[in-house]
This record gives sequence, C-alpha cells and structure tokens, in this order.
Amino acid sequence: MKDTTISITATETDEIVKIAKSCRHFALCKVDLLGCGVCASGLENQYISFYPVGRMDLYAALYDNKIPITEKCIEIADSCNLCGKCDYPCYFTQELRPSKVMKALKDHISTYLVNGGKVVKTQDDELLIELKKIVGDFWATNDPAVAITYHHDICPHVTYKMPKCVVMPNTKEEITAIIKLLNQHNISYVIRGNGASSHGLTFTDGVVLDLNRMKIIEFDEKNWCVKIGPGVTAFEVQTEASKRGYRVHTAEPSAMVCANIMTNGLLSTFSTTYGLAADSIINAEFIAKDGSYFNMNDINAPNLFSYEYKLAEAEPYAICVSASIKLYPVTDDEDAILVPFKSLEAAIDFGKECAIRRIGLSISILGCEFISSFVASTKKLTQEAKDIFVNKLGMPYLVLLIGDTYDIKCVRDMGYPFINQKLFRTLCQSLPSLKSAEWLDLLNDLNGDEPYAYLKLEQFNDLAEIALAPSTAQMLQDVDPELRPFFEKLYQKPEMMDLVWLNTFRILSSRFNREKLFVGFVAYLPIDTPLIEEMQKGLKDIGDKYNIKNDLGFITPFDHGKRCGWEYDFYFDNLDPDEISRIQQVTEEAGALFDKYSEKTGTIRQFRYIVNRGCCRKENLLYI
Repeated sequence: MKDTTISITATETDEIVKIAKSCRHFALCKVDLLGCGVCASGLENQYISFYPVGRMDLYAALYDNKIPITEKCIEIADSCNLCGKCDYPCYFTQELRPSKVMKALKDHISTYLVNGGKVVKTQDDELLIELKKIVGDFWATNDPAVAITYHHDICPHVTYKMPKCVVMPNTKEEITAIIKLLNQHNISYVIRGNGASSHGLTFTDGVVLDLNRMKIIEFDEKNWCVKIGPGVTAFEVQTEASKRGYRVHTAEPSAMVCANIMTNGLLSTFSTTYGLAADSIINAEFIAKDGSYFNMNDINAPNLFSYEYKLAEAEPYAICVSASIKLYPVTDDEDAILVPFKSLEAAIDFGKECAIRRIGLSISILGCEFISSFVASTKKLTQEAKDIFVNKLGMPYLVLLIGDTYDIKCVRDMGYPFINQKLFRTLCQSLPSLKSAEWLDLLNDLNGDEPYAYLKLEQFNDLAEIALAPSTAQMLQDVDPELRPFFEKLYQKPEMMDLVWLNTFRILSSRFNREKLFVGFVAYLPIDTPLIEEMQKGLKDIGDKYNIKNDLGFITPFDHGKRCGWEYDFYFDNLDPDEISRIQQVTEEAGALFDKYSEKTGTIRQFRYIVNRGCCRKENLLYI
C-alpha cells in the first residue's frame, strides 16, 4: 500500500484529539438536521462506529491505546469518503469539525499498515455464533472497534463498561430469540438507542442490543396515529408527519422516540397542550424480560400506567418494539412570539396565566443561556448575545409562545409587548450590531416609561431593520470561512428563522450545550413561583460553590397551568478531570436538595425517579 498520509504537527494532533473527545454523543450527525445529507457509510452499516459520532470515539480510543487495530477498524476507516457532511450539523450545534478526526483516523490506520503493524482478528465465541444465527453474520460482532463506541456516554458520574458484543436485531422475533438466548446463558444486556444518557443507563459488560435498524413508520391518518419502530428518531417521524400536515410530540431531533417513551416519557414545550407521559401514546408493544410479547392494550398486560415515586431498577421492565402515538393537527396560521421579562417571577406569572386561559399551543420560559446559544452562530457570539439580552436589552427571560392568530391577538390584547418572527430574524442576523450606541439610543428614545414599549410600535420592525442592517454575512462573520458558504445558503431557508418550525423539530434546543456538556436537573412541580425561585437559588449556590457554570434551562407550564416541567442546568468540561470531580459533587448535592424539597412539599417529581416509567399516566405521576 502506498503511503499517502500527510504529516501533522503535535499541536494539530492535540486539536484533533480534543475534537474527538469533545463529542456530545447527541448523534445529530445521524439525522439530516440541516438538509446536507447523512454519512453514507453510517446509513449502510448502521453500527454507531460507522457514523461520525462513533469514529470520533474510535479515534480517541486508538490514540489512548485502549484497543488494538482490528479488521473492523480498517473497514470503518475505509468506509469514510471524507465528504465533510458531518462538519455541518456538528459545527452548527457544537462548533466542532469532525471531518478533521475522520481524516486523522484514516491516516493513523494507513500509517500503521504501511509500517507493518499487525491487524488483530477477533474470534467468534459460542455466544456470538448463536447471535449470528439469529440476526446474520454482519449484525452481531465482538470486535473492539465496534464495542468501544458503545462503552460510554455523557454521564459524568458512572463507571463505563466495555460490552462483550453488540447485536442489531431487525424484528421483534429476533429480539425475542436474543433475550431467550441471553437468559439461558445468564448474560446481562442493555437496549441502546442513540446513546446519550445523562442517567448513565446505557452500559453493560454483557450484550448491547442496538435497535437502530428497526425503522418502521406506518401512518393511520383515519385514526390520527402513527406506528413507529424503536429505531425511529424524533426528526424522522416529525418530518414524515409534517409532510402530511400533522405534528407529533417528540424530544430532540436524534432522540429515539420509543426510548424516550420508555425512559422518562415525552416532554417538550408542546406539553402545555399535548401533555406528557402516556398522554400521546395510543398503544405500545413490548418484549418482556422472559422473551414473551405483550402490548399495553392487553387486558392481562402489566399495568404500565401506574407510578410509584421511588428509584427505578436500572434495567427496564421490557423492551419497547413499537409505539403508536397521536397525530396532532397543524393550522395554517400558527405563529410564534417571544415575550421579554426582567424578572423570573413576571415570566412565570405570564406563562401560568396563558396556560390557565388556554392561550397558546406551546409555552416555554427560557433563560438567557438557552436563547443566546441558539440565536448566535458561534461560541464567541453566544457570549456577546448573552450580554446583549441581559445587560443591553434588559431581557434576561423570554417566554416563547406558539399559537394561532387568536392566541397571538390575546397576548397583544393583554398588553404584553413581544418580539415577532420578523424582528426575531432581524435580531439573529444583526447580533454584532445590537450593542452599538446608535441602536441603544434608538431604543431609549422610543421606550418611554413602560419596559419594552418600543416593541408595541407598528413601525419598530422597519426601524430596527434600517438601524441594524441585518444580513447573513453579519450573522456568520465568525464562522469558519470554508463552512460559511453552506451556512449562508442554510440561513436563506425561511424555516431556519421560523420559531414554530425550529421548536417543532426541537432545533431550538439542540445548541444550548455548545460551550460545554451539561447535566440537566428536571422536575415536575406546581407553578409556585416562590418555591421555584427558592429552589433555583439553592441550585445556583451549589453550582457557584464548586465554580460550575449553571443557569435556568426552561420552564414549561402544563396540566392547565397547575404544574410545570422545570430544567436547571450545570455545565462542565468533560476533558478536565478536576471539573468532572466538581460536577460530581454538584450533582450529588443538587439531588439531595431536590430530595429535601420533594419530602417537604410532597408535590415534586424529580426525573431520576421517573426513569423506566415513561408510560405512566400523567395523573398517577403528578397527583399520587
């Protein structure tokens, strides 16, 4: 083989290793988030290791000498054609350039082979031979190059485990046969979706069942539902539903919907009207631990609708092999606004009032970290945006409300100023200009005594455009030059500035971990502002105590304004051992704080007590 590698400096190597180890494991490179296409070898070979997210882990493992170069290593590296598609979603969400890692992986293995390095060939053991009989030779492997990409995730407080092997079934019959085989040999297993678990639930030293191949999507429009397999992502089913004029209730774009249902239940800003937990589920099919089959509508099925507030077992009670979820109608006059507030109390009061009065389909109170990380195209601009919204515009909190013409009119009639879609686009495309003295003088001249009074002026949108001269060029001035042409075309698409579309497909929340990984503490609780503010102060004090960045994620009212979903986030550098140690202390103390208030109030449901009970009835979860 001819040596075609290009030598790189130690500094460049350090950068590449840092990129590889900085992957969030959110697997956004596995869905066509931005319309740039998806890695061809990943689509063909399905194992995580053949996608950019897996190759990042593989390169890091080879660099650290955790695994040898095997036959699969070579196959995985050779399957990458260096098309560069992976750069676009990864840069959009995390400002990383994974194509550099893909090139380094190919070069590393090529150099190894040129220098006469030995290629390790793994041997099939008895278990693997039996698994291959069930799923076929390609779809079960014990090769370390595959296994290493299933051995860890973003959770900072668990011990990672290297699986014995990975198997990818394609039917519920294959899953049944696998479970019975593993039970016979007394071998542990875990079910794997796309692999990002802040609870650390995806590890085993036994067998990983990766269900990504099970991609069934069957619409039954006359009954307002769609049946999906466990390998279907939120983005995939939402895309198909949107083509038919519907919306489904889902989580982040690359999240497996069945996995979400099973673990924590479906929660989003649309929970204001669509509910949570079992509210969007019509039926679901399962394989039990003994390999038997049942569905939720069987009269003798386990009571999956029940809920008891205690820590769940690490293993799920069953494997969800399909779910039928509701289709929701979408009207042609849906719109979105952002309502600014100076205080959290005022923002919560507004969100609660709208939920009680049935105003809006989707309501979410957003902290400045959340909104600034989305509107900005780079980390540098994110910090500037945060300063602009908090200190320059006096908008530390924004309430995102999605609704129809009547909902928006109600907010206007209630007297609240708001940022509409047109102004949102202007602000996004002119962030660098927002801090200028001329712009701030304009706001002061128009404001008067009422906060944000300028937003009520009919001509303000036009004045803002003239003063700020918005453009994609201004918006993308800090983006890597070689990626800028793609993003200029991307932001010409109307949906990229459409808050309804961005929130429906959960693009809005895909960027708020750009600077660092995060641990999100999520709870269901009454919309009790003093309680929320008191708990939030306690969480902030814990984060500040350990010098860990922290901020409000979101608050979404539901259950007709009586309760809400609340997320508070702690951010940490996964490449800094000291910061990992500190985030572990933070999560321990934050969990204890939640337990204290849960016992005191009797009304708080922390997410870690909901794990593997996502099919329960909302009423059992919130009221009992």
